Amino acid sequence: MSRLLPTLLVSISLLISAPLRAAEIKVEQLLDGLDHPWSLAFLPDKQHLLITERSGQLRLWSQQGGLSQPISGVPKVWAQRQGGLLDVVLAPDFAQSRRVWLSFTEGGSNGAGGASVGYGVLSDDSRQLRDFKTVLRQQPLSGGANLGTRMVFDGDGYLYVVFGDNFQSASAQDLNKLQGKIVRLTADGGIPQDNPFIGRQNARAEIWAYGLRNPQGVAFNPWTKQLWESEHGPRGGDEVNIIRKGKNYGWPLATWGLDYSGAKVPESKGGIVGGTEQPVFYWKVSPAISGMAFYNSSRFPEWQNSLFIGALKQQSLIRLSVNGDKLIEQERLLEDRHQRIRDVRVGPDGFLYVLTDESDGKLLRLGL
Repeated sequence: MSRLLPTLLVSISLLISAPLRAAEIKVEQLLDGLDHPWSLAFLPDKQHLLITERSGQLRLWSQQGGLSQPISGVPKVWAQRQGGLLDVVLAPDFAQSRRVWLSFTEGGSNGAGGASVGYGVLSDDSRQLRDFKTVLRQQPLSGGANLGTRMVFDGDGYLYVVFGDNFQSASAQDLNKLQGKIVRLTADGGIPQDNPFIGRQNARAEIWAYGLRNPQGVAFNPWTKQLWESEHGPRGGDEVNIIRKGKNYGWPLATWGLDYSGAKVPESKGGIVGGTEQPVFYWKVSPAISGMAFYNSSRFPEWQNSLFIGALKQQSLIRLSVNGDKLIEQERLLEDRHQRIRDVRVGPDGFLYVLTDESDGKLLRLGL
């Protein structure tokens, strides 16, 4: 879809229908005391989950066993600004390999942090991550901002990683850099030979798509099997995109936001720029969106065909209805808690599991 004027999109992005009554939402606090938790992943037993804390701890939690001590063998992280221990995902064959993927920031000699991705093997007692191997580093090092690093596997076992522009906006259009890109790797961290820029001069072969600013969420639509991504705009212009092979998502040439000063983004040519892709949804005022999850469980039929996205600045969980490649914002949950929402996942039991971004971070479970 090219960047044609989304006349309907502009109007529906500002619509918020009447929310469900607060009494219809049940919120349980399962855990507190987490240090800026960033991500979670359910183990195949459907009872235990892994949680990352940005300060560098990977922990195991279950309702029966509580929160573990930090798992050993996790790489040392550069936990400054937005950096630290970030995403965690399980390899598709985790039940056999026990391979756990992490994204994190490493420190450099000049004090800057760089986003990295790697994997290790979780011991049978879940106390140790063994033989950790870093397979990709975003170079050059950043100052620890606009990092991205969310990860997701597709149904064929390929890993997609989203990288932010590190506040170097022009680099998002430079195919020789990993800033502002989505990369696609094999299950072992190699480069698939059908990636779009294989063999192209002055282009990184890992790149799947480009022109991103600060990706915060990534997930596969369970109904269309397409890859969706959410990202921060500058001042306004947070957006949701459907990611397609080799496409340019515009930043900084095309944006619906403004510079933080309130002026036009210097490189921007407007919201519509030839050769770039149009978001399926954007917000005129930025909620500062975060992790995202599609709801495809039979547990709560009222939430079927929904996309949930966390909001950091506007401190809420946003629910949007999904109809093909169209989104309509329906309601905002958890606004009364006044907590930054960092991540949301659908549990194997059909409940929503939510992490709050704070020094006394919480794990919440939501249902109807």
